[in-house]
Formats: sequence, C-alpha cells, structure tokens
Amino acid sequence: METNKKHIVVAMSGGVDSTVAAALLLAQGHQVSGLTMRVWDTEPLAEGQDPAHIRDARRVANDLGIPLHVVDLREEFRQQVVTPFCAEYFAGRTPNPCVLCNRVFKFRRLLQEADRLGADALATGHYARIVEDGHLRILAKGANQHKDQSYFLFTLTQQQLQRVVFPLGDMNKDDVRAHAQRLGLHVAQKGDSQDICFIPDGDYIGFLERQSDAPCAEGSIVHVSGKVLGKHRGAYRFTIGQRRGLGIAWPEPLYVIAIDAARQQVVVGELEHLKVDRLVTTGTNWIVPAPQQPLRARCRIRYRHHEALCTLIVLDDERVEVRFDEPQNGVTPGQAAVFYDGDRVLGGGWIA
Repeated sequence: METNKKHIVVAMSGGVDSTVAAALLLAQGHQVSGLTMRVWDTEPLAEGQDPAHIRDARRVANDLGIPLHVVDLREEFRQQVVTPFCAEYFAGRTPNPCVLCNRVFKFRRLLQEADRLGADALATGHYARIVEDGHLRILAKGANQHKDQSYFLFTLTQQQLQRVVFPLGDMNKDDVRAHAQRLGLHVAQKGDSQDICFIPDGDYIGFLERQSDAPCAEGSIVHVSGKVLGKHRGAYRFTIGQRRGLGIAWPEPLYVIAIDAARQQVVVGELEHLKVDRLVTTGTNWIVPAPQQPLRARCRIRYRHHEALCTLIVLDDERVEVRFDEPQNGVTPGQAAVFYDGDRVLGGGWIA
C-alpha cells in the first residue's frame, strides 16, 4: 500500500451519509472497514436477529465489498447515555444525548475498536471539516451551513482530531444522495435518522415514564410574579422556552422561564423574562488553547440557534462565563453552548 493510503475504519449506521463516506474513501484508494454499534433496540427482535440499522449496514458493506464489524455496546449505552438522559430531565434540565454519545462512544469507544482492528483513522458521516493550523487540527463547520454538525462535536480533543476523518465535510446532502444513486446503493433515498436514535417516535415523555419507576410528581405552574396559574403532571414534561401545551390562560403568551425539579415547580412568564444576557458553562472543552484574557467570539446555545456575539471569560479549568452582546432567548440548562470564531470551533461546554 502506498504511504499516503491508510486503513480507515468507518462508523457505519446503515444510512446514506456513512455509506457514502466509506465509498469516497474507497475511491481514494484507502483500505476501508465498516464498524457498527449496537446501542439500543427500538423494535421487538427474535433471538439472534439484528436491528434494522445493522441489517442495512451489512447490506451496504456487502455492496461496497468491505468487511463490517459489529460491536455490542447496549449495556454501556444504557449506563452512560440513557440513564444520564433520564436523570437530567428529572433534575429539571434538558440534556443533549447526541453530544454525549459522540464523546463517549463514536470518538472514544470506536477509536478503541479502530485500534483493535489496526486502523490508522476513524471516519464518520458528519458534516464537518478539520483544518490545519500549525501543529493544531481545528474543527470547522461543514461547507453546507444548513447541514453543518460541528455543534455536536465540540468535545473532540486534539488527540482525537489527529485520527478522525470527515469525508462529507465539503458536500451537501443532495450531493451525497446523488453519489449514492450513481453507485446504485439502496440507501440513496433512505430518510435521515431521528434526533434521538433511541426514541424514534419522538415521544420523550413516554420514554422517560417507561424508563422510570418513579410515579408522576404533580406540581404547580407559577407566574414570575408568584401567582399560581395551574397544575402539571411532572416538571420533566417541560423545557425552557416552551410556549405550547402549558394548559393555562393568560392575556399574553407565556413561556417556561425556569424549572425547579426539587419543588416540582414550573415558572412561566412573558417573553421579556426569557431573555438572558449571560450564562456559565461547565465541563468545558477547548479545541484551541484556552484564552488567558477575555475573548470575543460567537456562541451557539442550541443546534439551530444562530450564533450570538459574546465575550468569553475563563473562570477555571471547567467553567467559562459567556456574556452576550444582546440578551438571548431559550438559554437551557443541560444543553451545549459552543464557541465559534467564524467557521472554526474554539470549544464548548454544558450550560449550567
């Protein structure tokens, strides 16, 4: 094998993105292997039967002529993603399990599996790029801003970035589907995966209730003025910024402003009460060296949020204070706040 050709393991989900990522690497002459995680079964399965995404991954691996390795991580996934996901909701926070899964599984456990297979690198179907900056490798937005997934990848370390490849970083979804069509791959028109893979029907409330033995805890819906406006059947049913489904009457639109899980109290208020001029992140990861002085940047507080101008102030190794130029709506504890300089990701952390 030529020195510039590598053995690359591709994290394959059975979808079009990871399949085309593998196909592109094959076309470049690399030795490619597929690696699929079994993390959560969302359908009843007979003994020995694979879930749909693994069946799809096996089929496309066969179409591409590459080996596929399956690693069963169901118990680890329950302990390290699903259990914390439920605990966060019951604590009055709104978690982002996709970021956690990327950190713990896709870019830690799968890199370990890649090492076991003797691979040089791990590739995924994320729409993001890696750019060189001296001795650093910097995470950057995907070229297609609408599909960019850099927000979910802020936990990557320099060590991991040295061994990760994003073949789709310069492509858009239409290009990816067209490439799969040209190759005759049956996943060319397969729909995108759900936001939360272990809750395919999107009913996170039902999922929480099925996963927990705790009874529903009723509580009060309280206006910021202190007036009790109604009752609810569990604070975990609400998220910061929520407007619909409150079940209360008021002259003006009301939004969830805060959640006090200990008191089972949901605080609501008018839009102006939702605005926040600063936040603090915990568990902060810097992809670039942490700044020694206040740093001007942009901050994204949820996936579809347009980054807001801000100043970043490092408080300690774990915490960063984000001071917005203009107050932001919907700052939600448990979600990720990701820092950008243009297209480049500086780092990010969890909103306290």
